[in-house]
Amino acid sequence: MANDAVAGDALRAPPARPAVGDDPVRAVLAAYTKDLVTGVDDTLTAFLAAEVDTLTEIDAAMGGFAATARDCVLAGGKRVRPTFAYWGWRGVVGGAEPMAPVLPPLAALELLHTFALVHDDVMDASATRRGRPAAHVAAAAQHAAAGHRGDSRRFGEAVAVLIGDLCMVWADRLLSHTALPPARLLDVRRCYDQMRVETVAGQYLDVLGENDPANWSVDRALRVARYKTASYTVQRPLLFGAALAGGDVDGPLVAAYTRYGLAVGEAFQLCDDLLGVYGDPATTGKPAGDDLRTGKPTALLMLARQLAGPAQRRALDRIGADAGDREIARLAELVADTGAVDRVERMISDRVAEALAALDAPSIDGTARTALTGLAVATTNRRA
Repeated sequence: MANDAVAGDALRAPPARPAVGDDPVRAVLAAYTKDLVTGVDDTLTAFLAAEVDTLTEIDAAMGGFAATARDCVLAGGKRVRPTFAYWGWRGVVGGAEPMAPVLPPLAALELLHTFALVHDDVMDASATRRGRPAAHVAAAAQHAAAGHRGDSRRFGEAVAVLIGDLCMVWADRLLSHTALPPARLLDVRRCYDQMRVETVAGQYLDVLGENDPANWSVDRALRVARYKTASYTVQRPLLFGAALAGGDVDGPLVAAYTRYGLAVGEAFQLCDDLLGVYGDPATTGKPAGDDLRTGKPTALLMLARQLAGPAQRRALDRIGADAGDREIARLAELVADTGAVDRVERMISDRVAEALAALDAPSIDGTARTALTGLAVATTNRRA
């Protein structure tokens, strides 16, 4: 449409948020993260090459399927979860221990993340992921291009479910490569399993909220953020890292990680809520405004409804999946006009402050404290 560019520009104008912290912290963080991300990616590449070869022996078509799953894992991503897990581990052991022995379990978290993303895209009917067609969309296109029988959309969804399932199995298999004493490995496994259960709980609540918005609230939206995002993005990876290091589950360090992880994880999701409405698709890799089209009951939209006047609430209630870009752009402005964006910005800042206060625990390694400070800033003040 002729006015799409204008509408897109309106969506791509997220409110500015001043950074907490300073540039030297970010520079120190980037220097450490580079080596970690390289190690995780190298571990994944080697592991997945062997797995794809094994599945290719079953059938040539299986090789293509496995290669698609591999590509979903390796197609970009910030490696946020392995990064938090690494600093959770490093905060216990300090700087003298080599990173190589913990790379398999850290990389396993990225496989778990891919499982969640691929399934989430099916549930949300998302067209893109990381700037590329989502797995179910790509598989549907391949089905149609090949002229196969049946419904291409259903085929694509079925393939994506299997890709997610395979990534979950791969995560378990790579985790089993961890060389630790049995008792410690059991603690690691308990943390890992709890993370997976909480992820499913949060995802179910997310799906339920979209189908029962009349019974949703800001509190329930924050509960989704806590379990769908905070748990498996920040809190549990930190505790997973501490378990890898043999940290005391009842000690002050784990208590500090829990407090920090919940605060940063919730702020991370609140930032995602803003990006879902105001983000630049070229940066986020996903269409802008989808949360508005679907009426997804995020904390941002729940606050907008709570703060809206009667006319604004009627406009919000008219949101529909068939809304055009210009209408979505106007709704984005309306959401900001209610004061909801400013309120979410304050909620993010309050949670970052809470997280930084948690890092005052004296038992945290100094370099890890610096890195976690930088991570609290970088993951909640981002464009993607």
